[in-house]
Amino acid sequence: MRVPRILTVILAGGTGGRLGSLTGHRAKPAMPVAGSYSLIDISLSNVHNSGFGDVWIVEQCKPQSLNDQLASGRPWDLDRTNGGLRVLPPFQGGEGEGFAQGNADALYRQADYMREFDPDLVLVLSADHLYRLDYREVVDTHQESGAALTVVTTLANDNPGDHGVVEVSDGTVTGFEYKPEDPKSDLVAAEIFLYDADVLLDALDELVRRDGQLEDYGDQLIPYLVENAKVVEHRLPGYWRDMGTPRSYHQAHMDLIDGRGLDFDDQQWPMLSASPRRLPGFAGRVARVESSLLAPGSRVEGSVRRSVLSAGAVVEAGAEVDSCVLLEDVVVRSGARIANLVVDSGTVIGQGRKLDGAEQDPENGVAVVGRDSKVDPPSS
Repeated sequence: MRVPRILTVILAGGTGGRLGSLTGHRAKPAMPVAGSYSLIDISLSNVHNSGFGDVWIVEQCKPQSLNDQLASGRPWDLDRTNGGLRVLPPFQGGEGEGFAQGNADALYRQADYMREFDPDLVLVLSADHLYRLDYREVVDTHQESGAALTVVTTLANDNPGDHGVVEVSDGTVTGFEYKPEDPKSDLVAAEIFLYDADVLLDALDELVRRDGQLEDYGDQLIPYLVENAKVVEHRLPGYWRDMGTPRSYHQAHMDLIDGRGLDFDDQQWPMLSASPRRLPGFAGRVARVESSLLAPGSRVEGSVRRSVLSAGAVVEAGAEVDSCVLLEDVVVRSGARIANLVVDSGTVIGQGRKLDGAEQDPENGVAVVGRDSKVDPPSS
C-alpha cells in the first residue's frame, strides 16, 4: 500500500473560556501540565513519535503565549528546511482574513494552503487533551476501511454531553451529535479526525455554499460527512481526558499522582517539551513531601501532599499544601494551609491563610486562584 502524504493540522486557537481565569492571559494549549510540560506538548509529542513531519498550528487567541512554547518546533524535530512546523496566525489583507468563527471555519481559511500542499490525508487535532496515540494506527484503520473520515473515539465516564457523542454500528459511525443535552451513549469523539484531503476540502466548499458560513465542525462538517460519506471509528486505547474545565484539569493531575493518568516517563514514547532547564526540585531539611510531583526549580520547606508544583513554586516552612496544582512561581507563605486548589502563576498565599477549594466550590470540589493574586494573611 502506498505511503500517503499526511498533513497534520493542530487547531490551537480557541479561547478556553471554560477554564476561566486560567486562560485569561495564555492560550489554552499553553496551559502548564504535570509541572514541566504544556498542553501543546502532548499532541506534538504524539506527532513526533508517530513519525509525522508536516505540522501546521492554527493560532488565534493569545498566540504569543503559545509561540513561547513552540520554540520553532525544535524539541519535536520539526525545525526543518523542508516541511516541519508551520504556524498560521490570523491575518488581514486577503481572502480568508480575520478571526475564525469556529474550528470548521478555521480549517476552511487554510483551504488554499492545503490545496497547495496537496496532501492525501489531513489529520486534524485539538490541543486540549491528555492521551497517547500512535497516529499511524489511525491511518491503517482509515485505509483498510476505505473511509472518507476516521473519527477517534473514547468512552467518557463524566459528562459525555460536553463532547461530540458518536453512534457506531460494526465500526461505522451512524450518528453524531455535538454536545447534546440528552446524550444517547457515552462514546465520544476524542477530537482527533483523519480526513481524505479531497473529501474534506469538497465538504467545506459545499457547506459554505449551502449555509453561507462555517462555525464548529461538530455542528456542520462531521454530521454532513456521516450522512454523505463513509465514516468509521478508531477506538482510542488507554487514558484520555479533556482539560477544558478547572475540575478536569485538577483531576488529570490527581490521576497522574495516583498512577492512573498519562505516562509522561515512558522512554519508548517520550513526551518532549521546550520547558527551560532548571535545578531539580528541592525538599528542605524539615520538608514533608507525600505522593507529589516537584518540577525543576520548585522548593519545599513545608508540607506537600498529593500535589503538583511547577517551576519556581515555593512552599515555605510551616505551610501545608494538600491536593493542589501550583503553577509557575507560586509562593505559599509560612503557616498557610491550602487544599483542592489550582493556583495560577505568580500568586502569593499570605502567612496563616487557610483556603479549601472544596468549601469554596462544593459542586466541583476545586477552586482557582487567579494569576498574580496576593492572598493576604487573615486580619488579627
